[in-house]
Amino acid sequence: MKIGCPKEIKPQEYRVGMTPKAAHEAVVHGHSVLVQAGAGVGAGFTDEDYIAAGAEIAGTASDVFAKADMIVKVKEPQANERKMLREGQLLFTYLHLAPDPEQTKDLLASGCTAIAYETVTDHSGGLPLLAPMSEVAGRLAPQVGAWTLQKANGGRGVLMGGVPGVGPARVAVIGGGVVGTHAARIAAGMGADVTVLDRSLPRMRYLDDVYGGTFKTSYASAGNTAELVAQADMVIGAVLIPGAAAPKLVTREQLSSMKQGAAIVDVAIDQGGCFETSKATTHDDPIYDVDGIMHYCVANMPGAVARTSTIALGNATMPFMLALADKGWKQACADDPHLLEGLNVHVGQLTYFAVGKALGLDVISPQLAIK
Repeated sequence: MKIGCPKEIKPQEYRVGMTPKAAHEAVVHGHSVLVQAGAGVGAGFTDEDYIAAGAEIAGTASDVFAKADMIVKVKEPQANERKMLREGQLLFTYLHLAPDPEQTKDLLASGCTAIAYETVTDHSGGLPLLAPMSEVAGRLAPQVGAWTLQKANGGRGVLMGGVPGVGPARVAVIGGGVVGTHAARIAAGMGADVTVLDRSLPRMRYLDDVYGGTFKTSYASAGNTAELVAQADMVIGAVLIPGAAAPKLVTREQLSSMKQGAAIVDVAIDQGGCFETSKATTHDDPIYDVDGIMHYCVANMPGAVARTSTIALGNATMPFMLALADKGWKQACADDPHLLEGLNVHVGQLTYFAVGKALGLDVISPQLAIK
């Protein structure tokens, strides 16, 4: 199979879909790899690194899309990239279709087969290709939130850890999954007073057993959420429903109960955000103000630490990429029901129920698609 890796073109996206080591593995498996010139520079990989791994360098994205059987990316294809997709071509990347009807329409029209990183599962019900970026985004969230809290950026002027005689910042983390746990660990490590809200009692027991001395937990009822949001200097949204639009857990009306200059960091923005006032921003212009509450809603947070993120993502995606290349996507998905969960689009048909529900579109089962 010819595997293509174009340069990411989303604003301030410095990650790359394949590391040189992943390219080398593909070549060892008998495949050819075509990487767009300069694709890895933002993550610290040169064209020479890819050439040494056995890959070819293509001058333009159109060369990559025209020649490759499988396109491997990081972010969802942008509008001009979607025009280059074709029937019979396999796309393997993050898609986040539920809040993105335009992308969904274009992918369906292209006739391509698209497998989304964020809906591939594992034997324990986890999301192994989302987890590494969730870890990165979770660890970044308190860092960018602390910056947002600085007075020069419109925030309350509160230091996360306080100082002797002055209390620390109060941080509420909504969601106790991978993002929320990593966010809470880092925020607590910065000295903040942290509470994690979640609806799963087993998850809260786990967090309490493992991190009981580090941060607190609270049941995410509407009342508890409203109370903690009102008290918080920083609120981190870390809620995920796999493949579906994120639920809106904090309304615009609730902003009036928050402290002026408080910071909201919405890590769920890729799936539409879990605050009613959230809208996607970029690293170039990450913060905006709604009713005196500062919102940080960058849709590709891990892109800010591109080298760490690229290597972490590459470690996770490589086995799946090789299976798709070695066996072909149909056989790979037939052999691995967890990879089959990643199938979102096939030849003009939607194959992921949560996306169809969010967008009001008809869906066929992925099992039917591979037949």
